Amino acid sequence: MQLQTITLGGGCFWCTEAVFDRVRGVTDVQSGYANGHVLNPTYEQVCSGTTGHNEVVRVTFDPAVISVREILEIFFGTHDPTTPNRQGNDVGTQYRSGIYFHTPEQEKVAHELIQHMVQAQWFDAPVVTEVVPVAHFSPAEPYHHDYYARNPQQGYCAAVVGPKVNKFRKTFTRFLKPD
Repeated sequence: MQLQTITLGGGCFWCTEAVFDRVRGVTDVQSGYANGHVLNPTYEQVCSGTTGHNEVVRVTFDPAVISVREILEIFFGTHDPTTPNRQGNDVGTQYRSGIYFHTPEQEKVAHELIQHMVQAQWFDAPVVTEVVPVAHFSPAEPYHHDYYARNPQQGYCAAVVGPKVNKFRKTFTRFLKPD
């Protein structure tokens, strides 16, 4: 089995991690920070908006089970790729929509899918998702890992993460991991 990894920024990493933890063929999801200019930033530094980092998840998956395109379709279907530097009430450069590719093939698939979405008018506004190579990834602090799984009743989780997970379950049923 030859696994692949892609790094995605779709707003708060608690949301993105909770969605991809449930995707068939995904073997690991790690919350972290990427594509900024500070090595190993803290959550507080990233939230200040001064490091250039994005809250991301590093998704490891089996391409024999789920393709890069399918991973990206789930990504685009579970966040708003048309709002620069925000997802809902989460505002700042650390919440920008981004695909941080690890291979030239991932870059190609991302650009092709975005072009298809624009032509098919999937969204009412322009897609602002950046597609650039992954750089300076560092894992988030341990208390962020599996945050939704450990804290489903916490306010943000109940109000924001839970609805995103439910949207994934309804929209992408065929990609759900078996319970």
